[in-house]
Amino acid sequence: MNDAGLKTRNPVLAPILMVVNGVSLYAGAALAVGLFESFPPALVAWMRVAAAAVILLVLYRPAVRNFIGQTGFYAAVYGVSTLAMNITFYEAIARIPMGTAVAIEFLGPIAVAALGSKTLRDWAALVLAGIGVIIISGAQWSANSVGVMFALAAALLWAAYIIAGNRIAGDASSSRTGMAVGFTWASVLSLPLAIWWWPGLGATELTLIEVIGLALGLGVLSAVIPYGLDQIVLRMAGRSYFALLLAILPISATLMGALALGQMLSVAELVGIVLVVIAVALRRPS
Repeated sequence: MNDAGLKTRNPVLAPILMVVNGVSLYAGAALAVGLFESFPPALVAWMRVAAAAVILLVLYRPAVRNFIGQTGFYAAVYGVSTLAMNITFYEAIARIPMGTAVAIEFLGPIAVAALGSKTLRDWAALVLAGIGVIIISGAQWSANSVGVMFALAAALLWAAYIIAGNRIAGDASSSRTGMAVGFTWASVLSLPLAIWWWPGLGATELTLIEVIGLALGLGVLSAVIPYGLDQIVLRMAGRSYFALLLAILPISATLMGALALGQMLSVAELVGIVLVVIAVALRRPS
C-alpha cells in the first residue's frame, strides 16, 4: 500500500497508534528512572537501544548488504540520532519531572511540523501546541538549568530523529530493516562509551540476569514498540502530521509521571494538555 492510500483510509488510526506509542514509551521511561539508582542515565539509554537492536536482529535478520552503502549510512544516522536523543532525554528525566522534560523536548517536533505547514489552520495548530507545551513544562532555569539544557538538546535531536526516520520509512519491510540496522550501528559505535559508563564491581545489587531482563524489557517498551509504531504512523500521515501527532506524547508522559512516579498534575499542566489536544484535533493529514 502506498503512503497516499494510508493517509486516505486511516485518518483516525494514526492518533490512536500514537496514544499506544506514548503509553509504551513512557512506561519504559518510568522503568528507566528506577534503574538510575544503579546505572548512569546515559548507560540506561544505551541498554535501551542495544536491547532493541538484539531483538530486531533476531526478528528480522537483515542482510549484510543493508549495513553498508547509502542504505546503511541512512540507517546509521537514524540509529545514532535515536541513541543521542535517548541519552539526553534520560539525563533530563534524571533531573526534572518526566512530563516537563517531554514537553520541552517537544519543541523539536514543533519545528519540524512548521517546515511542512502551509495553511492558517496548520499554523494555528502549531501555535496552540507550542503554548500548551510551554504551559505543561512549567520549567524554570532556577529549578534545574542542567536538566532543562539536556531537554533542549533532546529537542534538537528529536527533530533530527524525525527527519532521519522519514528516510527509512518507505515501506514496512524497509523500515523494520532500517531500525534493526540503525540500532545495531548505534550500539556498536557507542560500545566504548557504554564500557566507560559501566559502574565498578559492587556498585549495583542487580545480578547479570536481572540486568539483561530489565534491559530487554526496556528495549521492548521504550524502543521496539514505540519506534515501530513511529514508522507506521510516518507512512500513514507523512512527516509534518506525524510531528504534530507527537503532541500526544507530552500528555502520555505527564499522566504516566503522575501514575507511576507520583508527579501530580497542576492546574496549569491540565490547561496545557487541553491546548495540545485541541492542536492535534485541528491538524489533519493533507
